Amino acid sequence: MLAIDSQFLSAYPLVGLLAGLAIGLTGMGGGVLLTPIMVLLLGVPARTAIGNDLVISLLVKPVGAFNHGRAGTVRRDIVIRLAIGSVPAAFLGAATANRLFAGQDHALEVVLGGTLLISAVMMIVRMTFRREAPTSDAAPSTRRSAATIAVGVGGGFLVGLTSVGSGSLMLVLLMWLYPKLSSKELVGTDLVQAVPLVAAAAAGHLLFGDIRFSVVAPVLIGAFPGVWLGSRWSAKMPDKALRPLLTVLVSASGLRLLGVI
Repeated sequence: MLAIDSQFLSAYPLVGLLAGLAIGLTGMGGGVLLTPIMVLLLGVPARTAIGNDLVISLLVKPVGAFNHGRAGTVRRDIVIRLAIGSVPAAFLGAATANRLFAGQDHALEVVLGGTLLISAVMMIVRMTFRREAPTSDAAPSTRRSAATIAVGVGGGFLVGLTSVGSGSLMLVLLMWLYPKLSSKELVGTDLVQAVPLVAAAAAGHLLFGDIRFSVVAPVLIGAFPGVWLGSRWSAKMPDKALRPLLTVLVSASGLRLLGVI
């Protein structure tokens, strides 16, 4: 079992607080923040960090999903199509991380670093993407439905493998597929679809035994108030000021995991 070094014990709630604030302010998934922090700063093995992050996300995301559901900003038809692909793919990604990369933490760190760099690019795309005026989008066509399921498969596998993708990669792809959806609908739909996705990925990692609740519990101590505060501040502090900084941090984390810096 992974034991927490006493000198780092107080750092876990602080890491959770900072990540929770960023998640609440920007809606960004915890994978691009918590996982690299646990690996690079706290020395948690990559597979353990990925599995733990998924459990933490599973406990945090339903809060936001519930609020969006009550506000009517969720496209349930899109959620269903994404889940058809993402749920089995996420479990497969978790199995791949634990079977293919067993005892190969460095190789998994390289995969994680590459995924983080892709996420950083997607974050830049999201900041610069010019969307059409929101309208009531019609039901997806057969082709777009198939594309939505494909996004679920690809995103789900990456989330199961690295814990990264539900809030960074998939959201941008949804913007391309459904350009007429409002920002609130995009965020709400992405957040709700991430719940069964993350649940499947977390179940896969739990089944293979790389979840360490000695890490999950102290991080959650900080994450819950962080998400709550971030959500409250988001109305007063536009995320345009925060996203460029987070993009730089995510890029730097990816490059560090790849050994470039």
